[in-house]
Amino acid sequence: MEFDLREHGFKTDLEYGQLDISGNAQFGFRPYQLMVASIASCSGSVFRKILDKQRIQIEDMRIKANIVRNEVEANRIEKITLLFMIKGHQLDEGKLSKSLKIARKNCSMIRSVENSIQIEEKIEVME
Repeated sequence: MEFDLREHGFKTDLEYGQLDISGNAQFGFRPYQLMVASIASCSGSVFRKILDKQRIQIEDMRIKANIVRNEVEANRIEKITLLFMIKGHQLDEGKLSKSLKIARKNCSMIRSVENSIQIEEKIEVME
């Protein structure tokens, strides 16, 4: 990947298109947003694949991320709580929890930050 300096941040051209990155949300995605999005979407994608392999059918999944940042330490991300809101019929919360634990072990983004950012995952079943 290559990043080119712009007036208000950086840009990179990727297979899908141009990505603008800036500390100011008016000019691009903020770095912390990209990190949280990477962690949440990676975890959700792996979780979905595991559910598919186990033939657990869901109608929908939404992930809500709550972020705790430390202003004293360069506003670093200290904790991310991911709430997986799963919609489906007759879903077994125990099976979903076990599948999410497997997903965590196989999510490259969580594994990359697990020693520096606390990641907490919760499941809410919506019928």
